[in-house]
Amino acid sequence: MASHEGLAALGVEGASAAAHALSLPAEAYGNDPRLEAMWAMKAYNHAEVYFNLISSVDPKFLKLTKVDDQIYLSFRETFKDLDVKRLKEEDLKSDEAKQTWRPFCNQFEGIVEDFNYGTLLRLDCEKDYSEDNTIFATRVQFFAVEIARNREGHNDTVFTSKRAKS
Repeated sequence: MASHEGLAALGVEGASAAAHALSLPAEAYGNDPRLEAMWAMKAYNHAEVYFNLISSVDPKFLKLTKVDDQIYLSFRETFKDLDVKRLKEEDLKSDEAKQTWRPFCNQFEGIVEDFNYGTLLRLDCEKDYSEDNTIFATRVQFFAVEIARNREGHNDTVFTSKRAKS
């Protein structure tokens, strides 16, 4: 996963304007395609940083938030049988799933910064981000799934395969 230009391509003024625009409430915008492009770039950059992190540091030792334990315990209490190794789109997007995810996510409002911001999540944790292996999720969904993957050893494959190539 390589970002050749990212925010650097915007220059200092452009990046500053983008940061300001992204800090405004959603109600300040309609469906502005420029804003959607900035959000997509931000989500992509987050995904790239995270994938590089689990590629270079043993995921079992990563702490993603100050409340990893709380997120993980609540996640596994709520989603006991969810296969985080290989998610399916309906695990997050079906009407039934949304009914369970909504209260789970909302409990972290005010606890996890930007808990409901959009981010990219890999469906199959043994693969890189790609169009076929990526779904749009909230930030707290991303944290819940990735904390579980890290603690349960599912992200070890990424770490060991990247180390073997080095």
